[in-house]
Amino acid sequence: MEPHICQIVPPYLLQGIVSSASDDVTEARKKVAERSLAQHKTYIAKRTERFNALIQPRGQRQPIHRSIVPDFLLKHISEDESADEDVRARAKRDLEHLEGVHASYQAQQVGSSTSAAEQHTLASLAAPKPSKPSQGFYRAVYDAKNDDNEDNLPGQILRTEGQKPATDGPANEAFDNAGHVLDFYQSVFNWKSIDNKNMHVLSSVHFGTDYENAFWDPEKMQMVYGDGHDFLYHFTKCLDVIGHELTHAVTEHTSPLDYQGQPGALNEHISDVFGIMVKQKVENETAAASDWLIGEGCLLPDVKGVALRSMKDPGTAYDDPRFGKDPQPADMSGYKVITEDNGGVHLYSGIPNRAFYLASVAFGGYSWEKAGQIWWKTMNSGRVPPRCTFLQFADVTVETAEELFGDDAAKTVRDAWNQVGVVRKGH
Repeated sequence: MEPHICQIVPPYLLQGIVSSASDDVTEARKKVAERSLAQHKTYIAKRTERFNALIQPRGQRQPIHRSIVPDFLLKHISEDESADEDVRARAKRDLEHLEGVHASYQAQQVGSSTSAAEQHTLASLAAPKPSKPSQGFYRAVYDAKNDDNEDNLPGQILRTEGQKPATDGPANEAFDNAGHVLDFYQSVFNWKSIDNKNMHVLSSVHFGTDYENAFWDPEKMQMVYGDGHDFLYHFTKCLDVIGHELTHAVTEHTSPLDYQGQPGALNEHISDVFGIMVKQKVENETAAASDWLIGEGCLLPDVKGVALRSMKDPGTAYDDPRFGKDPQPADMSGYKVITEDNGGVHLYSGIPNRAFYLASVAFGGYSWEKAGQIWWKTMNSGRVPPRCTFLQFADVTVETAEELFGDDAAKTVRDAWNQVGVVRKGH
């Protein structure tokens, strides 16, 4: 069974293009989709390695490398006259700190006889001390120049924190929308950036040629965006897409879920939940008024569909003869054990997605006021195991709802899970 890395466009949709018998889908078009599918394999080992490390008992975990902003970027910011004075000052401060860390790390390397696995990583040495927390995160966007070699990421700098907008439209979209996501986590959950320590957020646009996807790279610890092609595009415009992918990184710091079967589908579900809430918050939409569509702007106008997924009505997002119908089931009656898609991590995320939609609408108001708070507290409760099932996760959300809002809220959440067939015996 092959492991898999999350990308916002599910593999079954790309496979539908590759396998299409429609005359409208040319061989050249199929080859583009094949390249996008092949890109998944590049990241399989990395995603697996990362989550395997994260779900180990704490005493058995090996150090995990975390990317930090390179010194050349900090130098660029500190010397950039177009950047805000405060931003330049912070960059200079962090650059001086990083230079000291480099010296300390090199001294350790020279004098140490311990194994590499026992040594602190550069990133852990560079982490801010609790007594002096970082005063803000940096965003930086790079141009991958249509190179699909991940070793060459992030690419050429286009825009950094404090600078004026770049001349590159997708770079500005990636920059601004990452800011919306980070602002949402800060304002709603008091969570600072991705790791709650103001981790810097890097993005690369124009990845690959006609690449029809966007993803969080777990090794490079950054966002990556393709430009799209005949059917799928505008990934940097889709706020919920960016919220989805950045939430995968947040999940690594809250309750890492094994990327396989039901826990993998929950991993995808959590990203959809927080991705849709970001969009709803920016657009000031109540749960009842929202369309609950993920990737609404990613389908080209001539595609018969409205989005990549529907949280309200899974299985209805698209139905195009060129690449098939949205296959997501809306409840457990459509669930079966499969090997494709890492056990259906994208396919079956629609089941818990609909439960969250039902709970949000039942509570009324904005989704992040009650349902979102319950799901967030659940992910930070320490009660979500790495190989969590739908029913286990449902139970924790019900317990958390009672803790936060009382018995009636717990009943509302249990009813939502019951409606999608995630039912505890006796309920």
